[in-house]
Amino acid sequence: MLSSILSKSDCAACKFCCSFRRQSLWETPIFFEEDIAKIKELYPDVKFREIEDSNNDKLKTLAAKSKVYTFDIYDKYKTNDSEEEAPCPFLDTQEGCKLPPELKPFDCKIWPLRVVKMPDSKISQSPELAIALTPTCPAINKVPFDKVQELAKNGLGKTILEYAESHPQMVKEYSDFLSKIVYLV
Repeated sequence: MLSSILSKSDCAACKFCCSFRRQSLWETPIFFEEDIAKIKELYPDVKFREIEDSNNDKLKTLAAKSKVYTFDIYDKYKTNDSEEEAPCPFLDTQEGCKLPPELKPFDCKIWPLRVVKMPDSKISQSPELAIALTPTCPAINKVPFDKVQELAKNGLGKTILEYAESHPQMVKEYSDFLSKIVYLV
Protein backbone atom coordinates (compact mmCIF):
# COMPACT_ATOMS: atom_id res chain seq x y z
CA MET A 1 0.00 0.00 0.00
CA LEU A 2 2.95 2.29 0.57
CA SER A 3 5.08 1.09 -2.33
CA SER A 4 4.86 4.46 -4.07
CA ILE A 5 6.87 6.08 -1.28
CA LEU A 6 8.76 3.17 0.28
CA SER A 7 11.29 1.14 -1.63
CA LYS A 8 10.70 -2.61 -1.44
CA SER A 9 14.46 -3.11 -1.28
CA ASP A 10 14.78 -0.73 1.71
CA CYS A 11 11.99 -2.58 3.51
CA ALA A 12 13.40 -6.02 2.64
CA ALA A 13 16.84 -5.05 3.92
CA CYS A 14 15.51 -3.60 7.17
CA LYS A 15 12.62 -5.76 8.44
CA PHE A 16 12.42 -3.59 11.59
CA CYS A 17 8.64 -3.84 11.49
CA CYS A 18 8.87 -7.63 11.68
CA SER A 19 10.49 -7.87 15.11
CA PHE A 20 9.07 -6.87 18.45
CA ARG A 21 10.64 -5.69 21.66
CA ARG A 22 8.98 -6.91 24.82
CA GLN A 23 7.99 -3.34 25.56
CA SER A 24 6.30 -2.95 22.17
CA LEU A 25 4.17 -6.07 21.99
CA TRP A 26 1.19 -3.72 21.58
CA GLU A 27 2.49 -3.32 18.01
CA THR A 28 2.05 -6.97 17.06
CA PRO A 29 -0.49 -7.27 14.25
CA ILE A 30 -4.01 -8.50 14.82
CA PHE A 31 -5.55 -11.48 13.10
CA PHE A 32 -9.25 -12.15 12.88
CA GLU A 33 -10.85 -15.40 13.91
CA GLU A 34 -11.87 -16.28 10.35
CA ASP A 35 -8.22 -16.29 9.20
CA ILE A 36 -6.67 -18.26 12.06
CA ALA A 37 -7.71 -21.70 10.73
CA LYS A 38 -6.27 -20.93 7.29
CA ILE A 39 -3.01 -19.71 8.80
CA LYS A 40 -2.79 -22.74 11.12
CA GLU A 41 -3.11 -25.01 8.07
CA LEU A 42 -0.05 -23.34 6.54
CA TYR A 43 1.91 -22.86 9.78
CA PRO A 44 0.70 -25.32 12.42
CA ASP A 45 3.55 -24.51 14.83
CA VAL A 46 2.72 -20.81 15.16
CA LYS A 47 1.03 -20.03 18.46
CA PHE A 48 -1.67 -17.40 18.80
CA ARG A 49 -3.21 -15.71 21.80
CA GLU A 50 -6.55 -13.97 21.99
CA ILE A 51 -6.38 -10.24 22.57
CA GLU A 52 -8.44 -9.19 25.52
CA ASP A 53 -10.65 -6.13 25.36
CA SER A 54 -8.63 -3.39 26.99
CA ASN A 55 -8.11 0.27 26.11
CA ASN A 56 -10.59 0.28 23.26
CA ASP A 57 -13.57 -1.33 25.00
CA LYS A 58 -15.97 1.35 23.77
CA LEU A 59 -14.61 1.14 20.24
CA LYS A 60 -14.84 -2.63 20.20
CA THR A 61 -18.50 -2.59 21.12
CA LEU A 62 -19.18 -0.70 17.91
CA ALA A 63 -18.10 -3.70 15.83
CA ALA A 64 -19.58 -7.14 15.58
CA LYS A 65 -18.13 -9.31 18.29
CA SER A 66 -15.36 -11.17 16.56
CA LYS A 67 -12.42 -12.60 18.40
CA VAL A 68 -9.08 -11.11 17.54
CA TYR A 69 -5.69 -12.65 18.00
CA THR A 70 -2.03 -11.95 17.72
CA PHE A 71 0.82 -14.38 17.53
CA ASP A 72 2.38 -15.50 20.78
CA ILE A 73 6.12 -14.92 20.81
CA TYR A 74 6.71 -14.81 24.56
CA ASP A 75 8.76 -18.01 24.44
CA LYS A 76 11.04 -16.50 21.77
CA TYR A 77 12.66 -14.09 24.23
CA LYS A 78 15.79 -15.37 25.88
CA THR A 79 16.15 -12.69 28.59
CA ASN A 80 13.96 -10.36 30.64
CA ASP A 81 15.39 -7.31 28.87
CA SER A 82 12.55 -5.10 27.62
CA GLU A 83 14.72 -4.08 24.64
CA GLU A 84 15.28 -7.64 23.43
CA GLU A 85 13.63 -8.33 20.09
CA ALA A 86 11.87 -11.43 18.85
CA PRO A 87 10.99 -11.89 15.18
CA CYS A 88 7.54 -12.34 13.73
CA PRO A 89 6.93 -16.07 13.25
CA PHE A 90 6.05 -15.39 9.61
CA LEU A 91 9.33 -13.66 8.82
CA ASP A 92 11.76 -15.38 6.51
CA THR A 93 14.97 -13.38 6.84
CA GLN A 94 15.80 -13.94 3.17
CA GLU A 95 12.36 -13.72 1.54
CA GLY A 96 10.37 -11.48 3.90
CA CYS A 97 6.81 -12.25 4.97
CA LYS A 98 5.78 -15.85 4.34
CA LEU A 99 2.06 -15.16 4.62
CA PRO A 100 0.07 -15.06 1.39
CA PRO A 101 -1.18 -11.53 0.63
CA GLU A 102 -4.80 -12.38 1.48
CA LEU A 103 -3.79 -13.48 5.00
CA LYS A 104 -1.30 -10.72 5.71
CA PRO A 105 -2.70 -8.52 8.51
CA PHE A 106 -3.89 -5.06 7.54
CA ASP A 107 -1.64 -3.67 10.31
CA CYS A 108 1.34 -5.01 8.37
CA LYS A 109 0.09 -3.74 5.03
CA ILE A 110 -0.08 -0.16 6.30
CA TRP A 111 2.94 -0.06 8.64
CA PRO A 112 4.44 2.43 9.58
CA LEU A 113 1.01 4.06 9.62
CA ARG A 114 -1.32 3.46 12.56
CA VAL A 115 -4.93 4.42 13.16
CA VAL A 116 -5.32 6.32 16.41
CA LYS A 117 -8.27 7.57 18.41
CA MET A 118 -7.73 11.27 18.94
CA PRO A 119 -7.56 12.28 22.60
CA ASP A 120 -10.37 14.83 22.40
CA SER A 121 -12.75 12.39 20.76
CA LYS A 122 -16.05 11.73 22.41
CA ILE A 123 -16.93 8.11 21.84
CA SER A 124 -20.35 7.99 20.30
CA GLN A 125 -21.34 6.29 17.09
CA SER A 126 -18.20 7.45 15.31
CA PRO A 127 -15.02 8.32 17.25
CA GLU A 128 -12.66 10.78 15.63
CA LEU A 129 -9.90 8.73 14.12
CA ALA A 130 -6.65 9.84 12.56
CA ILE A 131 -3.70 8.21 10.88
CA ALA A 132 -0.40 8.61 12.69
CA LEU A 133 3.11 7.84 11.58
CA THR A 134 5.17 5.39 13.61
CA PRO A 135 8.47 7.26 14.03
CA THR A 136 10.68 4.18 14.35
CA CYS A 137 10.59 3.09 10.70
CA PRO A 138 14.04 3.82 9.24
CA ALA A 139 12.74 3.83 5.65
CA ILE A 140 9.86 6.24 6.22
CA ASN A 141 12.18 8.66 7.96
CA LYS A 142 13.95 9.13 4.60
CA VAL A 143 10.68 10.18 2.91
CA PRO A 144 9.61 13.84 3.13
CA PHE A 145 6.61 14.09 5.47
CA ASP A 146 4.58 15.96 2.86
CA LYS A 147 4.90 12.95 0.51
CA VAL A 148 3.40 10.70 3.21
CA GLN A 149 0.58 13.20 3.76
CA GLU A 150 -0.04 13.45 0.02
CA LEU A 151 -0.37 9.66 -0.29
CA ALA A 152 -2.88 9.64 2.57
CA LYS A 153 -4.88 12.52 1.09
CA ASN A 154 -5.00 10.84 -2.33
CA GLY A 155 -7.10 7.92 -1.13
CA LEU A 156 -4.98 5.76 1.15
CA GLY A 157 -6.15 7.63 4.25
CA LYS A 158 -9.81 7.07 3.41
CA THR A 159 -9.17 3.37 2.71
CA ILE A 160 -7.39 2.91 6.02
CA LEU A 161 -10.03 4.74 8.05
CA GLU A 162 -12.87 2.81 6.39
CA TYR A 163 -11.14 -0.43 7.32
CA ALA A 164 -10.59 0.79 10.88
CA GLU A 165 -14.24 1.70 11.27
CA SER A 166 -15.24 -1.86 10.46
CA HIS A 167 -12.32 -3.35 12.42
CA PRO A 168 -12.01 -1.07 15.48
CA GLN A 169 -9.77 -3.58 17.24
CA MET A 170 -6.87 -2.20 15.21
CA VAL A 171 -7.29 1.33 16.55
CA LYS A 172 -4.50 2.39 18.89
CA GLU A 173 -4.65 4.99 21.61
CA TYR A 174 -3.15 8.34 20.73
CA SER A 175 0.17 8.85 22.54
CA ASP A 176 3.33 10.93 22.32
CA PHE A 177 4.79 8.04 20.32
CA LEU A 178 1.89 8.15 17.85
CA SER A 179 1.48 11.91 17.70
CA LYS A 180 2.74 12.71 14.19
CA ILE A 181 -0.61 12.90 12.43
CA VAL A 182 -0.55 12.20 8.70
CA TYR A 183 -4.28 12.30 8.00
CA LEU A 184 -7.31 13.51 9.91
CA VAL A 185 -10.82 13.70 8.51
